[in-house]
Order: sequence, then C-alpha cells, then structure tokens
Amino acid sequence: QVHLLESGGGLVQPGGSLRLSCAASGSIYMIGVLGWYRQAPGKDRELVADISSSDITKYADAVKGRFTISRDNAWSTVYLTMNSLKPEDTAVYYCNARSAYTNQGFWGQGTQVTVSS
Repeated sequence: QVHLLESGGGLVQPGGSLRLSCAASGSIYMIGVLGWYRQAPGKDRELVADISSSDITKYADAVKGRFTISRDNAWSTVYLTMNSLKPEDTAVYYCNARSAYTNQGFWGQGTQVTVSS
C-alpha cells in the first residue's frame, strides 16, 4: 500500500506560480511512476505530468513549457512546479503512484488550484 498526501494548492492570479508537493509513504519501493492528474468541474480527470523511476518525464500538451515535474532521490516526494498559470489550469490536482510490479494505482486526496484575478 502506498499513501499519498498533496500540499501546496491555493488561489493565484493569472501568470503566477505555484509548487505542489506530494509525499509518498508506505511501500514506496513498489512505485514505478509518480504523476499528477487534474480534474476540472464537469470534466474528466486528465494526466498533467508524470515521472518514472528512471526519470523519464511526460507532460500534457497544455502544460508543456510551463509546468515541471521533479522528485527527490529517495523517491518519497514528487513536485509539480507550475509557472505562467492560466484560468484554465483551475482544477483539483491529484497525485498518483503506479506500481512497477502490478496494475495497482494509488491516489492522494487532491489539492485545489484556482487561477483567478
């Protein structure tokens, strides 16, 4: 079992920046990929970015060049640095961990990001 706890969300003006953090605990040895997803009201949850244990990253087209995903060496915390935020980035952001060995996936409780003037 992997437990994920997000932090760092909030209200920011368009063009501003935020940094989200996700702390992983439990069986972190089984994690193969850590990622961030988001869900806006009335929309499906979508991948924002993820990073593998070999540091291969993937980004949604909508955030390329503005968001950066990174992790610590202990594979216990993953970050999402968000720059040049737009109102359309407003959503609940969820941390996700995927097992390297099974089809298991784990979710955090989510953190709200609101981009508004």
